[in-house]
Amino acid sequence: MMTGLRTLALAAAFAVAAGALCAQTQSGLRGGTPLDTEGQAARMTPMRNTTEKEIRNYPEQPPLIPHSIESYQVDLNGNKCLSCHARARTGESQAPMLSITHFMDRDGQFLASVSPRRFFCTQCHVPQHDVKPPVTNDFTDIDTLLSRTQPGGRR
Repeated sequence: MMTGLRTLALAAAFAVAAGALCAQTQSGLRGGTPLDTEGQAARMTPMRNTTEKEIRNYPEQPPLIPHSIESYQVDLNGNKCLSCHARARTGESQAPMLSITHFMDRDGQFLASVSPRRFFCTQCHVPQHDVKPPVTNDFTDIDTLLSRTQPGGRR
């Protein structure tokens, strides 16, 4: 009996706390929208559309897409990215060729064509938009960190 009352009291306390949280507003990504309300969607910003390569921030980071891919088909039936980035097309397009890693299967064996697990480019590669970051970010790339460190590992 006592355990049942404790459980009921604990459940009631959680319900009150959850209700209070839903009523609160929070700044940041939600702005002033209450947690229990769906806010207005942010306006879409245009994709950056340039031929400049984006700087990578860490080793093994997939390259960013510097141009618009708005009407590109990338599905089981086709991959528009390969019309410029395939080995046979880079001479005329002047686009960077796919990395050799895109031709490896999961066992590390090289294939004659793009591996099915690397066919859907936007799983890893993303286009960029010129927007103000929604939250503050103090990410520091590895080159900056290494340049701060003196020989012997001291700062």
